[in-house]
Amino acid sequence: MVQIPSYVTAVPDGTETGLYLAVDLGGTNLRICSVDLHGDTTFSITQSKSTIPVHLITAKYFSELFAYVAEQIKIFLQHHHDNLLQGYQGAGIPGNISNDYGSKRLLLGLTFSFTFEKQALNRGTMLRWTKGFNIPDAMGKDISTVFQTEIDKLNLPVLVVALVNDTVGALLARSYTSPSRTKTLLGAIFGTGTNGAYVEKMQNITKLHHLGKTADGEMIINTEWGSFDNELLVLPTTPYDVAVDAESVHPGIQLFEKRISGMYLGEVLRHVVLAMVSNATSIDIPSGSKLNRKYAIDSSFLSMAAADDSEDLSTLRKQLYVSFGFDASMEVAEAVKILALAIGGRAARLSGVAIAAVVLKSGRLSSSEHNQSSKGSENDQPNMEGWTSKSISKTTSPVIHCNPISTYFRSLLSVIRRWTRFLFPGKSGDEKVPEDQIVDIGVDGSLFEFYPGFEEGIRSTLIDVDGIGHEGARKIRFGLARDGSGVGAALVARMAEQEQNLRDQHYQNLHYENGH
Repeated sequence: MVQIPSYVTAVPDGTETGLYLAVDLGGTNLRICSVDLHGDTTFSITQSKSTIPVHLITAKYFSELFAYVAEQIKIFLQHHHDNLLQGYQGAGIPGNISNDYGSKRLLLGLTFSFTFEKQALNRGTMLRWTKGFNIPDAMGKDISTVFQTEIDKLNLPVLVVALVNDTVGALLARSYTSPSRTKTLLGAIFGTGTNGAYVEKMQNITKLHHLGKTADGEMIINTEWGSFDNELLVLPTTPYDVAVDAESVHPGIQLFEKRISGMYLGEVLRHVVLAMVSNATSIDIPSGSKLNRKYAIDSSFLSMAAADDSEDLSTLRKQLYVSFGFDASMEVAEAVKILALAIGGRAARLSGVAIAAVVLKSGRLSSSEHNQSSKGSENDQPNMEGWTSKSISKTTSPVIHCNPISTYFRSLLSVIRRWTRFLFPGKSGDEKVPEDQIVDIGVDGSLFEFYPGFEEGIRSTLIDVDGIGHEGARKIRFGLARDGSGVGAALVARMAEQEQNLRDQHYQNLHYENGH
């Protein structure tokens, strides 16, 4: 599992202020925002949305994608910040001023929800595409440089100062708006894709030791947990999972994600239904039915099926007829609902494993002072003895070698074999817990927010995990990180500005000392 340092070394406390631009490029939808941080845990946001043209998803050149994004930024500025745009261009300021942190430019944070390796707060090179994108020309290129080049071609008053993953953004946005006095530990996405980013002690990030970053501070780590166990040593696998993977744009990778995320759950259901139909002579699906097309079922269909509590499943049966052209009997509709519950339930349980692994790795449940300080010791790590997994191994990732979350994932996956609880999960977290004991987690994504019983399925998993249980699960608080990609990117842009200001002050001090 790839674990990537974010170079984000601070977590917001809600007092941050300023106006920043953010671009959220996380899939087929592009979002451009201007975010005004008010400094009281609140913010205002102005945004526009567009759909990435299909031909750019598999463009020949990486620059083509960002040329489109830059053009959309220009349109956004014309509508919402035209005075700034006209003043900048009217002053005849040339482009390619890549180091200008002056007031004439809006600072921009880019949320880029694909796999890249960070070299600095505003630098990162492409490693892998997901979510159907495939632009081989991007591999190894610095994302911010390509983006800034296209912005400068249009002579826009915009400087890309921060590059962030959407899960890092979710963590930061939740921390900014959280009512808790405790630091947010984890930002997690359960939507079209899935991933998590968490706060790690700097001393545990051994890849950074050669850079001298061994202090007592912290850094956010992008886990890229969607790629966990691509070797399929412990993940549950069915013939339908194999079929979904084989027909995907990138077979053999992101196998954890392909069992959790909204992009793939409908496709799992489609393959199961087709197999069910092929063995039932009483079910007749028209040859032209959308059921025979790849990705014809999305996660919203599963949500609808799982939520249909009508006596005759009339909503589900109607949708089967409207969408796929066959008149489903009550028995078929019941089978589809059971399948939707099972597929969504498995996704929730696996999601719970990911969250549990991070919580245990952090040691927050076992540390009474976790909210007061970032300092800790290796003794914070949970005892691994007696755990039931047969496949505890160390990560072989070339990207980072910190205390591997992978070990915790492998050790916890035994809990998903207990299938009875996800249909009737026990609730936890309703009891009053002292604020200084809360483990705060920011979550974004349609599955978590809208899929029936998804959060309860996660909580039932947390309860089942040794080291968490009922007592630990009630201390874990989930908060929606709405606008996480936009607000999080804006917050990182502010951090970049602060770092630059500190560097400028340092140079001024040196100049003053040398001059006297």
